[in-house]
Amino acid sequence: MWWIVLIVIVVVIILWFVATYNNLVVLRNRVKDQWAQIDVQLKRRFDLIPNLLETVKGYAAHEKDTFEAIVNARNSYTTAVTPTDQMKADGELTQAISKLFALAENYPDLKANTNFLELQGELTETESKIASARQFYNDTVLQYNNKCEVLPSNLVANICGFKKESFFEANEKERENVQVKF
Repeated sequence: MWWIVLIVIVVVIILWFVATYNNLVVLRNRVKDQWAQIDVQLKRRFDLIPNLLETVKGYAAHEKDTFEAIVNARNSYTTAVTPTDQMKADGELTQAISKLFALAENYPDLKANTNFLELQGELTETESKIASARQFYNDTVLQYNNKCEVLPSNLVANICGFKKESFFEANEKERENVQVKF
């Protein structure tokens, strides 16, 4: 009789281990998927930036530093390998784009240009989608990290080598107050 109880206990433990492992795999894949969704929106942003730059260059050709900052930030993202490096480069690009929009305030003709307004609208919409994707990514990372840290699922996570993921966080420059000058 005690053999049957022992076998049942072992089977329950094995089933629990397999279910927990599968749950961790699903959550890890969800984190990767959500990062890919951010990447899709960033790609859309990258496709819009050259058109926006060309439109602004016609009006503000002497604002070379702003243009270079955007190009450099865009290049930094494309060469970043890890999500952490991509997050940092994305923050730099976001800040450079905000400087470009601030620059446009100095050029009334540019602000009235239909092409610029359409590109600005598309970029604003894309920024909103990126913010939503970041939030959903962070929610997914929270679920995954909790599963990796809480008992008893952390036992399976440690045995099978599941590692915590990084949250998408604003960098120091993005946390600073925006200076609006008229």
